[in-house]
Amino acid sequence: MSLTTPAGGTTLDTATLASLKKVTQYYVVVAFLALFIGVMIGPLQALNYGGVDLYTTIAKIPVLNAILSTYYQGLTLHGVLNALVFTQFFISGWMLYLPLRELGGKPNMKFAWFTFWMMTAGLLMAAVPLLFNRATVLYTLYPPMQGDALFYIGAAIMVAASLLVFGQVVAVWLGWKRANPGRVTPIVSYMSVATWIMWFVASLGLVVEVVALVIPWSLGWRSGIDPLLSRTLFWWTGHPIVYFWLLPAYISWYAFLPRQMGGRMVSEPLTRLAFAMFVIFSVPVGLHHQYADPNINNTWKTIHMFLTFLVAVPSLLTAFSVGAALEDSARMRGGSGLFGWIRRLNWGNASATAQVLAMISFIPGGAGGIVNASLAFAPVVHNTAWIPGHFHITVGTATTLSFMGIAFWLVPHLTGKRLVAPKLALTSVWLWFWGMILMAVGMHWQGLAGVPRRALVSATTQPQVYDAMNIALPKFLTAASGIVLLAAGLAFFYVLFRTLLSPRTEDGEATPIPYSDAISTAGTELSRASGLVRGTESLLALGLLSLILTLLVYLPVIGPMISNYQMVPGQRIW
Repeated sequence: MSLTTPAGGTTLDTATLASLKKVTQYYVVVAFLALFIGVMIGPLQALNYGGVDLYTTIAKIPVLNAILSTYYQGLTLHGVLNALVFTQFFISGWMLYLPLRELGGKPNMKFAWFTFWMMTAGLLMAAVPLLFNRATVLYTLYPPMQGDALFYIGAAIMVAASLLVFGQVVAVWLGWKRANPGRVTPIVSYMSVATWIMWFVASLGLVVEVVALVIPWSLGWRSGIDPLLSRTLFWWTGHPIVYFWLLPAYISWYAFLPRQMGGRMVSEPLTRLAFAMFVIFSVPVGLHHQYADPNINNTWKTIHMFLTFLVAVPSLLTAFSVGAALEDSARMRGGSGLFGWIRRLNWGNASATAQVLAMISFIPGGAGGIVNASLAFAPVVHNTAWIPGHFHITVGTATTLSFMGIAFWLVPHLTGKRLVAPKLALTSVWLWFWGMILMAVGMHWQGLAGVPRRALVSATTQPQVYDAMNIALPKFLTAASGIVLLAAGLAFFYVLFRTLLSPRTEDGEATPIPYSDAISTAGTELSRASGLVRGTESLLALGLLSLILTLLVYLPVIGPMISNYQMVPGQRIW
């Protein structure tokens, strides 16, 4: 398979390809601008849990106070920019480009540009109240805390734009299917379409919450809102969105990382099975975030717990498949021994190294997820610092570090500009990895000691409470992580922005998409493919099955809430 030719489909014409690369570049640049701001705020959060209160200092400086007036505004900006804006923009560009590039045809580029500008308009609308401290409701929206209506409308427009990207990708895929009857969907497009279908089903809860409840309430059309119903609809989306963040990284781990390491994908059929399982089981899992909530029958909580555990199966398949691909690549490079082959991985490649380190971080992250999903263990860590510690080694490392690594080849591919300072790029990913490990250890440790999450603990009026927990070491580790991550972020963004601002030196195709060969392929003809390939090809049917399963486990929970709707007035406490 050629590195410069997609693994299936037809070639895009020159003008279309140039436009597709440009819109993808715009998505990626906006994503990393959001991440940059979020990363600059991040050390304030880490230092807070290290016992250092910089927010009170900032509040005394007029210029800074106008931008970042309270701890909770900083926390909201950090969460929204990193967890929602960065991921939404990067994924929309990444998973628009990959399937359209691979399947070819004649995509509607005017529509592609429309979705980008629509998403950007939504971002700008939401940003205004955030910056003026009029929507300090954290990224979970947190009713009955009430933000400015413009924030909710802007966020809704962003989600709607992502669903339009979903629609365009699925339309191109269906067009390819009609033009190629009986053909197996190429693997990268298969993974991309599967992820978009999962996101469509997952987004429905948030769409209903924001459109039917939150926006009318914030505009004053309703006098109150039901916090439990709103929270339940949010977590319909709120946990599956984690897989919407993670699966685009999986696409690179499966399809591109093996080539970058000098090896091969292990099995296309097994890859398809993993993504098919994610489509079916990723959405009906949200109640494991609501074990402490009243008026939800424990039977449904237990069902959601077991469904959450099922999602571990495709994750374990991924660990096996990607681990085997890495071992294959290392042994092809002369590696030997039970573990000695690890030394022969291509550790000098910043892009590949970032993704391997992201995978390593996801091992304890996934284990912590099992704890969070367990009815027995979740109450121990509920609403403690354990939760953001877990979040930072899953989304903050497994997803973010993967996207950072992908950018090291994607930006040169899109722009024709060579990566500036490759050694500094490599340094940045190692710093990010160790910074996040320090944070994870410190925050998990503090959580087990009982330190609450989402609290300005560094400015408490009862410091003796925390002194009695004997958490001096985890506090130090958490504070140190903020400094290390700041250094990592500055190094990464120096490389990224210097690359973007450097002159174009070559055709972007000189940095090719690193499609990997497969040891076990899916084949090209469905009639000759294995039963596993044929059974997982119908992604629309799998999406319908996911929707039916989700409705089965949510409607009996949501129905009584609607019939017993509790009107609670909005509150502003900042």
